[in-house]
Amino acid sequence: MPANQFNGFTDYGVGIGLRVPHYRHILEKQPVVDWFEIISDTYMVDGGRPLAVLDSILEQYKVVQHGVSMYFGSAEKLNRDHLKRLKSLVRRTVTPWLSDHLCWGSVDGRYTHDLLPMPYTFEAAKLTAEKIRQVRDFVEVPVVVENVSSYAEFHVSEMTEWEFLNEVVERADCGILLDVNNIYVSSQNHNFDPRVYVEAVPAERVAQIHIAGHSRFEKYILDTHDHPVLDPVWNLYARAIERCGPTATLLEWDDNIPSFDEVHAEALKANRYLHAV
Repeated sequence: MPANQFNGFTDYGVGIGLRVPHYRHILEKQPVVDWFEIISDTYMVDGGRPLAVLDSILEQYKVVQHGVSMYFGSAEKLNRDHLKRLKSLVRRTVTPWLSDHLCWGSVDGRYTHDLLPMPYTFEAAKLTAEKIRQVRDFVEVPVVVENVSSYAEFHVSEMTEWEFLNEVVERADCGILLDVNNIYVSSQNHNFDPRVYVEAVPAERVAQIHIAGHSRFEKYILDTHDHPVLDPVWNLYARAIERCGPTATLLEWDDNIPSFDEVHAEALKANRYLHAV
């Protein structure tokens, strides 16, 4: 039975991000891993070591693409050259779906290289959904959008973040990459109940889930991805799985990266929730 209409897979289980410090271990030891998530932008090149490593990974493992620079929420038109390179990589990896963030980050061709939160307005939802549809039609695979962590909000917003997410995915008819760590981080920074967010998301559109660690400072929480998943995030993950059923889950660990075995062991803790369902 398909997980939902957007990814169609219930057997993806738990994956981890493919990161440079682990290249040698993976290629030499060939550990048993359900799948790897790659940052698409790293491999949208014409050659070199990254592509050589990716091709070796593809011989043995499932790979799912995750982007960080599509900026669905930016007002400018999509970059055609970027899309062509993305589609070429999609064909190379045979990724079952393609994800990127519900955010903006570029103005007039200048890129911030950051995932900036959006104003939660109906106009923004309409424009964002149109761009998601354009990307989906061009790359010819399902597109899912990820909620980002945020540290500031717009006064012009007309709805909550989860209402905005729902508005966008309904208009675009796309899936959701539900990052429960980002939900928790934003809930603490903006004083809302993270469980309300998880309960409000349309379960049938959740194609993938992210879990990660974060860091608490005096006045805010930062999405650092530099240590194990904390209990409040596991609790949100458990509820998300209860609502969505078995869903492809990815552990993000992007700074102070420990050994492959430590990262993999942390990711596999998700199985206790997946198997419970």
